[in-house]
Amino acid sequence: MEHTTERRGGALRPARPRSSLRDRAADVLAANWTGTSTVPSRTLYPHQWSWDSAFIAIGLRHVSALRAQGELETLLAAQWGDGRIPHIVFNPAVAPDAYFPSPDFWRSSTAGRAAGAPAAVQTSGIVQPPVHALAAWLVHRADPGLSRSRGFLARVYPGLAAWHRYLLHHRDHGGAGLVSVIHPWEQGMDNSPCWDAPLRRVSPAPDRSFRRADLEHGAARDRPTDLDYGRYVRLAADYRDAGYADGGGEFAVEDPSFNALLAASEHALARIACELGAAGTARHARAERLTAALVRRLWDPRAGMFFCRDLRGEGGLVPEYGVSGLLPLILPTLPHAVVRSLVDTACGPHFGVGDLVRMAPSYDLAGPAFDPHRYWRGPAWFNTNWLLEHGLRLHGEHARAARLRTAMLDVAGASDFAEYVDPRTGAGRGARGFGWTAALTLDLLAERTSR
Repeated sequence: MEHTTERRGGALRPARPRSSLRDRAADVLAANWTGTSTVPSRTLYPHQWSWDSAFIAIGLRHVSALRAQGELETLLAAQWGDGRIPHIVFNPAVAPDAYFPSPDFWRSSTAGRAAGAPAAVQTSGIVQPPVHALAAWLVHRADPGLSRSRGFLARVYPGLAAWHRYLLHHRDHGGAGLVSVIHPWEQGMDNSPCWDAPLRRVSPAPDRSFRRADLEHGAARDRPTDLDYGRYVRLAADYRDAGYADGGGEFAVEDPSFNALLAASEHALARIACELGAAGTARHARAERLTAALVRRLWDPRAGMFFCRDLRGEGGLVPEYGVSGLLPLILPTLPHAVVRSLVDTACGPHFGVGDLVRMAPSYDLAGPAFDPHRYWRGPAWFNTNWLLEHGLRLHGEHARAARLRTAMLDVAGASDFAEYVDPRTGAGRGARGFGWTAALTLDLLAERTSR
């Protein structure tokens, strides 16, 4: 417990103890709890987000395994009949104009009827990275007794299996065994320069056709430009107007981190199957096929980096150094030569981990589009750094992982659990009291204590 002093009536007296970092992080999650799920931010993101909830559950398990289980169960209750887990589950108690695109834009229960959208809850129609099976397994491990008594894994397994089937069967637009994202929001790194080239083909929606609620809570210089936002709206509207049917659209990209997370979650789903008394062999084998396809399709040995592959237009790899290309380090059977080269890239001039930055930036420090403040075009995010720390530790880079973990904990506390930070200085940007920042702080603290 930390103590400070304060001046009262000209004299210095002991101040009340400040809460520990763990207490402060737990308080953020308590403040963002709605009773059934946790919002990323009370102001900017007042609904339930898919991969946010997965990361939040990973941290919540250290505070309340029951709440962590409920977080994932609430999300899966909004799953579509075709297996997709939508990237937003809307809270009907929140004003419709509090966030855009709103439920009225997505029209999930009508436009998504053919794809099995639920009638009782409004959602978006696109998806986000599949971290959920990994989160479910970690939540189970936090309190196996509670999990078994509630039948937690038995209840979430069918939905998680359907989610993976949807991605593998409906989203292999390249026909080579990898999943494609059909909108930048699906990959989660919305405004990354990795999307600039594929997005140039997309005609933006007219400015007057939408209202940007995000600019009411964040500075325009930190957010996507109006041109980019218009393109996001156009892609989402076209997908909606096609009844959320997969296979068409102007944007289809194979992304390294999305597929790496799917492979990692396939390994987790195999462990869940074994816990339930079934064989996990086929799922482990599927994870290995995804890993091999990642290396075959997206690895550039000369660059020492995984790149996105654009499946539209002229196609080919997009040679932009985004943090997504480092995250296959989370895979346990990545070839040794790939691991060594990828660690060198993470610690070299493009990302500067351990030397030039406090936390890994979301984009190339030396890249022409680098901006330490603009959304996903340079700032450091806690979820990507948490994954990178895990990957470094998994492959024996314990000293580097420990330095990154220490930096993340320092920055989280100093920035009041900011949404994202300047990678060099650690100065907070975006929303404060951000859900996954607080949750992953709890997980890093628990990891440090256990080790």
